[in-house]
Amino acid sequence: MEYKTAQECYEQAVGNRYQYLDRARQCSKLTLPYIQPEEGFGPHSRLETPFQGVGARGVNNLASKLLLALLPPNAPFFRLNVDSYALKEEGAPDEMITEIETALQKMEEAVMDEISRETYRTVLHETLKDLIITGNALVYLPDEGGMRVFNLDRYIVERDPMGQPVSMATKETIAYSVLSDEMKQAVGTKSETPNDNCNLYTAIKLIDNKWEVWQDINGIPIPNSGGTYKKDKCPYIPLRFCRIDGESYGRGYIEEYLGDLQSLEKLTQAIVEGSAASAKVLFLVNPNGTTNARTLAESPNGAIVSGNVQDVTVLQVNKQADLQVAQQTIEAIKDRLSHAFLLTSNTVRNAERVTAEEIRMLGQELEAALGGLYSLLSTELQLPMVTRLMAVMGKNKAMPKLPKDTVKPVIITGVEALGRGNDLNKLDMFLSGAAQMFGPQVLQQYVMPNEYFTRRATALGIKTEGLIKSSEQLQQEQQAAQQAQQQQMMVEKLGPAGIKAMSDQMKQTPSEEQ
Repeated sequence: MEYKTAQECYEQAVGNRYQYLDRARQCSKLTLPYIQPEEGFGPHSRLETPFQGVGARGVNNLASKLLLALLPPNAPFFRLNVDSYALKEEGAPDEMITEIETALQKMEEAVMDEISRETYRTVLHETLKDLIITGNALVYLPDEGGMRVFNLDRYIVERDPMGQPVSMATKETIAYSVLSDEMKQAVGTKSETPNDNCNLYTAIKLIDNKWEVWQDINGIPIPNSGGTYKKDKCPYIPLRFCRIDGESYGRGYIEEYLGDLQSLEKLTQAIVEGSAASAKVLFLVNPNGTTNARTLAESPNGAIVSGNVQDVTVLQVNKQADLQVAQQTIEAIKDRLSHAFLLTSNTVRNAERVTAEEIRMLGQELEAALGGLYSLLSTELQLPMVTRLMAVMGKNKAMPKLPKDTVKPVIITGVEALGRGNDLNKLDMFLSGAAQMFGPQVLQQYVMPNEYFTRRATALGIKTEGLIKSSEQLQQEQQAAQQAQQQQMMVEKLGPAGIKAMSDQMKQTPSEEQ
């Protein structure tokens, strides 16, 4: 099958992106101009500074809250779900299923440790800003580890009617001096000065239920740059802030409030410029009066000069009433934007460690305020990212490969719970209801304490090695307690003389056998 060059794949679909990119630049100009600058922006270009900072503050606040909800610092944001029904059909006991879940918890911790070591949180925070402002972003998770993000002006995407991506392409401008030897050989002889740039294109297409990837520089194919990935393990993850049926790109959150931001920008600019004009002090001297203007200007403070106070006046704008109307309108707009960007809520404390309840409240607030965005990101960002990370860690032998049909990663999001805290709540509710219905005596009769301790520790993410006694240890302790009780009963029954006689007999037995 003959493929088009990556440059052709990119340039043929650029036209479909224009309206989204133009809108994204308008939104970026009123919030964070560096996220999506104008076309032709370079290292020596200057960014425009907006007159108001409500948009920037709202984007940073919303991105931080989303980051805390998507990657909570005190618990995994996903769980490896084991198909207990399939294991029971194979004859696995309940104790073995609990041990498997405990082992899966360790794998979850390994993935979270990998996220903490690398720059995933930093890049994800940048990605969330892109999504809020432009509505689109492309995340790249290479085989070597790490994470990077492509802005809307550096990639294209095409989706099928169901919204699933079927084709992607990226464009990167890189210096000739940093190209590999294979890339330099493909480009040919060229000046090796650092100022010479080349356009590196990467095409990603879904062909026969697999992702095909190939690259070229300025239309020249790069040898050994192709690759194939499974459908659910593609290193390129296209994201969108909201899903719109029939469109390959999403719309940003800022676009929904673009009118308020534009009005706030114009009104703030008018008040700032009007205040600057009002702050200018000018003294007007009557040209036909007796007061000399030069004498007034050159006289030091406290000097005595001849003149008439009626000849001197101060220039005033007298626009207080008009500026007051503008200020009232600004306050009304700021109030609406503050609620839209969750600037009025203080659910999560500003502390090093926050509780799981605060994280759950934050998830509920985001779910209610953003209309299901949290659930969309869990489907299009969290789950593909976890699947890709596990594939990379398995390839690098950082964790064992899991059976595909038995163990699957599951993202727990929305208003119900985050992570394994949902299991803990259900477990406590079950035991509390059973104790209220039948009493603690019946509960002790039917519930296995060791199994309860293990499941509760797993739900809380606590390591149980050396903390909880195993069944063998409990059995040995019970046997030792029974022997001690039997000896005590014998002492009470036979007395000291009988115990001494039995002890002497036990000492003589080994010598007789010898």
